[in-house]
Amino acid sequence: MRPSLSVTPALNERPAAARSEAGGPAGGSRAYAVYALGLLTLINFFNYADRNVVFAVFEPLKRDLQLSDQQLGWIGSAYIIVLSLAALPLGVLGDLRTRRGVIAWGVGLWSLFTSLGGAVRGFWQLFVCRAMVGVGEAGYGPVSQALIAEYFREKRRALAIGVYSVGMALGGVAGVWLGGLLAEAYGWRFAFLWLGVPGFVLAVLASQLREPQRRPPTPILTTVRRFTTTGLRTALHYAAPLLWLAALGAVVGGTLSFTRVVTADMGAALFGAFIGLGVVWTVVRLVPAALRRTSAAGAVAATAFEEFIEAATTVLRVPTLIWVFVGGALVTFAVNGLIAWAASFMQRVHGFSVSDVGREFGIWGLTGGALGALVGGRFADRLFERWPGGRIAVSGAGFLLGAPVAVWLILSDNLKLFVPLVFGTYFFYTWYNGPLSAVIFDVVPAAVRSSVMGAFLLFSHLAGDAVAPPLIGYLSDRLQMVWHLSPDQALRRAMLLLPAVGLVGGLVILLGLRTVRTDMARVGSL
Repeated sequence: MRPSLSVTPALNERPAAARSEAGGPAGGSRAYAVYALGLLTLINFFNYADRNVVFAVFEPLKRDLQLSDQQLGWIGSAYIIVLSLAALPLGVLGDLRTRRGVIAWGVGLWSLFTSLGGAVRGFWQLFVCRAMVGVGEAGYGPVSQALIAEYFREKRRALAIGVYSVGMALGGVAGVWLGGLLAEAYGWRFAFLWLGVPGFVLAVLASQLREPQRRPPTPILTTVRRFTTTGLRTALHYAAPLLWLAALGAVVGGTLSFTRVVTADMGAALFGAFIGLGVVWTVVRLVPAALRRTSAAGAVAATAFEEFIEAATTVLRVPTLIWVFVGGALVTFAVNGLIAWAASFMQRVHGFSVSDVGREFGIWGLTGGALGALVGGRFADRLFERWPGGRIAVSGAGFLLGAPVAVWLILSDNLKLFVPLVFGTYFFYTWYNGPLSAVIFDVVPAAVRSSVMGAFLLFSHLAGDAVAPPLIGYLSDRLQMVWHLSPDQALRRAMLLLPAVGLVGGLVILLGLRTVRTDMARVGSL
């Protein structure tokens, strides 16, 4: 039996009248719950603004720091790589410590490094700054939504998270728009500097948020001390996979290098790969055990960790999820690759100014995307009422229809067609937003839905939009060097990969039509 998180007697003894319909125990009143939601939504706005400001200034960055397109791509991906890897441990930390503390720390950290991005002098300095932005944002997203769930009861919770998500859409556009305006007026360094400043005020406000009383967590040092004092036998038990794999890696790598089957560098890489596998294996076994020895909160965090691992195995047992995960990563690659390189494309190919990019792309991309998400979600739900494959069909069809529009957008020199093509591309490319998530919920048990969704986000980010910007940049550089194309034509040809991958992703998603009925029936029988 898994341990449950207990609450304090004081919290249990609160009269029912003191608990409002909207606000939970943390809020104390509906008004305070609304205030907290507004604050967290505003923070989410600047979260996405700080993410996307870098895309607005790609061209000035390239010129002033003398960067290649591939380096620009890595600058664009730095935060999402780190964000994907850090989200799970920082989410667990939010269960172990105070959520408002983790939120305030995260907001302050990403704001600081957004501003510091304006002082960099080279590629690696900016890369580190953007990576640290990802660390800060990883401490915000999962924890803030958990806090919202505590402020609002179930019947209002979806609406509350929907309001919170508005900050995502508006902030993403504002990052490109405001970043372009500031860069054109004062230079790209000021764009980073000033978009980071509001976060410092918001971090202070977040640190004052009220949240439900929870049992005080055991100090981290005490946790470590308790676990390490269990004896050498326990330590060796958990370290055994690492030791065995390290020894095996040394034998395999050393033997292959000595016999010159592979180079010395390859032998060292094999040794490192074995050690890395051993570290992952050890962490998977060690973290839940260590957490469970701390407190009730630690036990909950340990259970969450184990459920995340279980979610990964669930994906392999449900055929529909395999198609959704692989197809989802491919379409994420296409969508976010277009977002990352849109500003540079508009400046190089069509001669737009930095501020024009923010205005044209922001307004019409946002309008098309918002309408597409609404139309796709509504159409998918209506079709699903008549056919179990309705949601999958709409998700995949959006990319089949959007691919030729995106190709036309990239190849066309007619500025009169630019606005309708931008609108059409993002209209079709956002059909999948709601339906694809709904498919995941349709084919997995309720007990693991959140964990499977977390696994999907992790996989789609790492295999999708984390890869797209640097790969497109690499192709653009190679086309300039090998085929001697101009920078604008090289970027144009490189970006044709994006709708092609999106088309393949849509087809992969549609393969789920073969299995979704069976997988839904299996869930219904559990």
